Amino acid sequence: MKTYITYIVILIAGLFIGWLVFGGSNNTAKMSDHEHSSNENTMWTCSMHPQIMQPEAGDCPICGMDLIPAEAGADGLSPDQFKMTENAIALANIETTIVGTSHDENSNSLTLSGKIMTNDNATALQTAHFGGRIEKLFFKSKGDYVENGALIASIYSPELVTAQNELIEALEIKEAQPELYEAVRKKLQFWKISEKQIQDIERNKKVISNFNMYANTNGYIEEVLVQEGHHVKEGSPLFKVANLKTVWANLDVYENDIKNLKTGQLITITLNAYPDKQIESKIDYIDPTINKNTRTVTVRTTLNNKENLFKPGMLINGIVNLDATSHTALSIPKSAVMWTGKRSIVYVKSSKTEPVFEMREVQLGNATSAYYNVISGIENGEEIVTNGTFTVDAAAQLQGKRSMMNQEEKEQNPEEEKVTRFNVSSNFQTQLKAVFDNYILLKNALVQSDNTAATSSSKSFEKSLTKVDMTLLKEQKAHEFWMEALKEIKLSISGIINTNTLETQRKHFKPLSQHFTNAVMAFGINQTVYSQFCPMADNDTGGYWLSLEEEIRNPYFGDAMLKCGTVEETIK
Repeated sequence: MKTYITYIVILIAGLFIGWLVFGGSNNTAKMSDHEHSSNENTMWTCSMHPQIMQPEAGDCPICGMDLIPAEAGADGLSPDQFKMTENAIALANIETTIVGTSHDENSNSLTLSGKIMTNDNATALQTAHFGGRIEKLFFKSKGDYVENGALIASIYSPELVTAQNELIEALEIKEAQPELYEAVRKKLQFWKISEKQIQDIERNKKVISNFNMYANTNGYIEEVLVQEGHHVKEGSPLFKVANLKTVWANLDVYENDIKNLKTGQLITITLNAYPDKQIESKIDYIDPTINKNTRTVTVRTTLNNKENLFKPGMLINGIVNLDATSHTALSIPKSAVMWTGKRSIVYVKSSKTEPVFEMREVQLGNATSAYYNVISGIENGEEIVTNGTFTVDAAAQLQGKRSMMNQEEKEQNPEEEKVTRFNVSSNFQTQLKAVFDNYILLKNALVQSDNTAATSSSKSFEKSLTKVDMTLLKEQKAHEFWMEALKEIKLSISGIINTNTLETQRKHFKPLSQHFTNAVMAFGINQTVYSQFCPMADNDTGGYWLSLEEEIRNPYFGDAMLKCGTVEETIK
């Protein structure tokens, strides 16, 4: 009996040990497999670029920061992306369209923008008929109207004094030497001395010291080139005169649309000043060269201006009817575009399988009745929201994403944000100083109202900006601050580069200065800098800028209000 009991005990003990060995190891293997599987499934992301998802640890391919494990359930969306439910999309009647080169079927027209210019063919120079010193100038202001034959100046001319003496002497021997008499008379006539003036000299036999000069052209003075007391030579220009009986309407056409236009094509001109008037004309000139900055070509039509309706500088629109077979550039429906006042934005569906959207800034070109041509911002084949855009924007706001409303609010008051000073390497400060040097060149160009120099210095600014090594920022908050500022700075400098109008450059200069000032305050450039402010800039909303000198030289107005502004802060 004892033997059986012993066998039973041994059997039970063996079963228990076997369970411990094999069952426990199986559980351990399962746990190990689970941990191994968990490690294999771990994805690594960047705190600044959540769209980066990699199966292994390493550096962010965009900014160089160390990757961190993605949180469980992370959807991999970028900070600008957000999801909407299918139910919300259906209730809001949100519709999307694939971007393509489709044209408005109901309107095959192209709308151009431009302005009225003086007709160079009807512009003339009023020159001096003879040399001398201007004693009296009767037209001194731009915009004065000069009629042919009007008295324009009184001039003391030593040559004329000599010629008058010669005429008086030749008159005495006229009978004996008629050829000499006629030669002296013709000399005076070549100087446009009138017959009446010559007869007065012969009758009175007195030399006139100051001779009157009369206009031989008519029109509005565009530029006065001399002042009283100036010495002029025969043929020296006195005024630049424009005859405004005809004017030019210059309109800009983007290069993608040039193929649709030709000389002789009908164009309808409308004026912002007189929206109820429409003037039919024909394209008589297409510029053979393209503007490298704006990627546009100028087309021109000549307008009759006998009623003096058109003023040089007036903004106009031109509508050209296209052939049925004509196609414009990449285009999007006008319903897709939202305007922030400074920028135009659309919402792009960034996933083909899920309702994921993101805001995208676009640069627009010419327009038809229902479409905008797109210069940059979206590509052919992308899907954009064309109906319910404001609902999508509201969803972005509710989820704390970048949207039309909070973007604009942020742009208006970035200077009110408190800027923390970071402790960064001297190498980073040196690179930022190189960007600052080009910023000063840009500011000085705007002070001088030189849009060409502003474009050139903006390109230098952009180039130096690409050389700033953000991996030198070891502190994450400093890195995040620079990334946010860099995004806004790039947008602003791109806006300056891609326009050729001084007014638009100054509008983009305001947000550029605001965000770049924050960067200089946050990181330093080892130099004393003055933050200055003009309350009248940007339609009295105010604008900041940086300067190396305390003296105010306003980049928003130039010579018009050069001294307008105050020093708000000294950045050391």
